[in-house]
Amino acid sequence: MEKPVVSIVRYKAPGVSVREAAALSRGLENLSPDARVVIKPNIVFWTMATNFPKWGVITTSRVVEDVVLLLKERGVHDISICEGTVIQDPKDRVSQNHAFQTLGYGVLAKRYGVKLLSVFDRPFEKVDLGDGVTVNFNADILHADFVVNLPVLKTHSQAVVSLGIKNLKGTIDIPSRKACHNAEPGRDLNLWVSKLADRMPPMFTLIDGIFTNEQGPNVDGTIHRSDILIASADVLSADMVGAGALGHPAETVPYLVHAAASRNRKLDLTDVDIVGESLASVARYHEYTFPYTDDNRLPKPMADKGVKGIAYPKFDLTMCTYCSGMTGAVLSTIARAWQGKPFDDVEILTGKAMTPTPGMKKTILLGKCMYQKNRHHPDINDLLAVKGCPPDPRDVIDVLTQAGLEIDTYALENLDMVPGFFIRRYEGKPEFDEGLFTVDM
Repeated sequence: MEKPVVSIVRYKAPGVSVREAAALSRGLENLSPDARVVIKPNIVFWTMATNFPKWGVITTSRVVEDVVLLLKERGVHDISICEGTVIQDPKDRVSQNHAFQTLGYGVLAKRYGVKLLSVFDRPFEKVDLGDGVTVNFNADILHADFVVNLPVLKTHSQAVVSLGIKNLKGTIDIPSRKACHNAEPGRDLNLWVSKLADRMPPMFTLIDGIFTNEQGPNVDGTIHRSDILIASADVLSADMVGAGALGHPAETVPYLVHAAASRNRKLDLTDVDIVGESLASVARYHEYTFPYTDDNRLPKPMADKGVKGIAYPKFDLTMCTYCSGMTGAVLSTIARAWQGKPFDDVEILTGKAMTPTPGMKKTILLGKCMYQKNRHHPDINDLLAVKGCPPDPRDVIDVLTQAGLEIDTYALENLDMVPGFFIRRYEGKPEFDEGLFTVDM
């Protein structure tokens, strides 16, 4: 049987590099001009409140436009861009279109007739993926004739890497996304993610590594200008090579282990034909997680600063996107509240699996899932709860104050503004080109 082909190309110029990656991988070889094509970029998060730091977080508009041009050259006229971006307010129906327009997709719509589809405005269909995994997929992508999958080359603090297969998580509804982060033994996030490509139409995956994200997947990671494109008609092969490019062999990425086992595939890349650049020539180790103390009770930078009297156990796979989006702001708020005096034995629990530690004076249950699991737990002396899903920042401020922390509330009161602070890291650096996220009129 012929090996799946994966191309690795250095990004050098608009049009040229994406064309080379597609040609070498033969990823568009069997595409009919009459096909209904859905393009799935990665717009992981969006806010209208600030200039969003897009590098290494969002697929470059350069790659999206170049793909549209390739499709049009092949005579394809039915092209949609489909995404289900995480917005701080799940009921927000404006920000997705704002993201599309800001990234230049509106120009693509006018110039080439591309349709712009927000997942949450479109129908979903229930799909049984086996092993008790059932999710509601966007109907547009399910019934497409062909999918072009455009993830970003980045690590992920829970899944190790977030590439082609995981990018499809943006096409399922919010209840399904939350269900991926369940607490059932043997059926964790990695198993659910591993199955997301199983019912997809024929698909070409092109991983956008113009910028790569270390300690991703979001804006608080460290971004590198890497100029790598990885492409294949086989999404698992693309992801295994992409993981290797980030310094994580496939056998160390649990969702890839699951996916390879279900497809009877090898993890050592011996059954993959890599063309173009060698994997060794582009590989660079990217850390995927943030350092914690040996007992996982506190981020190491906070422990090194001397913070005592508070525990914020390391997040696990059961914490979903909305609670994880709150974590950075909560931790930075706690760090700024430290004045050298130990806090009053406070523990903050997240996700769906954690249990209270005996002897703590105050226990904060952050999020609906944690509250429902532990609200009657006998080891809680003083319960402080944030019951919302997603958690309301005002409630977080209240419980931190009740726990005796004298906090600066700015970050929690202005969560939509926080991503803009990360822009400062890259100001004045020419390699972080905003022009790669626009489409010329």
